[in-house]
Amino acid sequence: MRVLLAVDGSPGAGVATDLAASIDWPHGTQLRVMSALADQAQVFASAWAPAAPAELQRLEDDLIAAQESQVAAAVNAVSRPGVTVEGRVVRGRAATAIVDEAAEFVADLVMLGSRGHGAFENALLGSVSAEVVDHAPCPVLVARRPYVRRVMLADDGSPDAARARGLVRDWPILRTRPACVVSVATVPVPWEPAVAPLAGSFAADSYAIALAESRRAHAEVAHRAHDELAVEGRPVEYSVRVGSPAGELVAATVEWGADLIVIGSHGRTGLRRVLLGSVARSVLLHAPCSVLVVRQQAVEHASAEAASAGDLVPI
Repeated sequence: MRVLLAVDGSPGAGVATDLAASIDWPHGTQLRVMSALADQAQVFASAWAPAAPAELQRLEDDLIAAQESQVAAAVNAVSRPGVTVEGRVVRGRAATAIVDEAAEFVADLVMLGSRGHGAFENALLGSVSAEVVDHAPCPVLVARRPYVRRVMLADDGSPDAARARGLVRDWPILRTRPACVVSVATVPVPWEPAVAPLAGSFAADSYAIALAESRRAHAEVAHRAHDELAVEGRPVEYSVRVGSPAGELVAATVEWGADLIVIGSHGRTGLRRVLLGSVARSVLLHAPCSVLVVRQQAVEHASAEAASAGDLVPI
């Protein structure tokens, strides 16, 4: 595997480093630790600071030294026999530099921290993390736990979920972990409170039929995924839930005690940006555990060392 770990000295980056240090990487893994240094001349030449300070060079030297120290500490933390580790400080805007570095390194995985801390602040994802997930050319793991012991897979039967399932099935860092497959059945409520009684009764019957069919379809999805993952004695559970997909997935991570949720997403490519599906973005924002997002455009080479890899509610 080729893994890019982005650090910036924040507590979130520390969690990502601890997670990278806890993973039993396969022999031959190449792990690159990076930090991005903004161009200080551009910063001090902005409208609110029209003149660069006289000691700009000294300030920049101090910043470089601090980031080199952070990178060196992370390199030391993740080093072990059989894994090649290198560190570097690169110039550029943080999110752009990470995405570019992932492409240049041909990374299979990007790891970075989340700025959220605590029950309320977990709803806030750092702008760098969000942008990297949107644009990275490979799967991105946003770390909120320093270890991965229990893995949850969100599976809606879509091709995007199949890509995520392939990583949970085949990646050496995931395939031995106890897993739980969660599929969420959802059917829009087809009536308003003020409809006529007979129309309301018909709508309720139609809703019950549609919901039962959705439950059945998602149960088949979850059962197939269970059978695909439950090999070599790996403990696997599966669950079908009903409701809002994002809300139910986040609740399931709490109830099952997941350290990591793996979710596929259909990235939509446009001229200005690449957007995650709404369910994946909501899970990324609100899940209390680490989140691994597998986007459609980001998996062509992600499982080159392992054989990796139906449509319901798109994630």
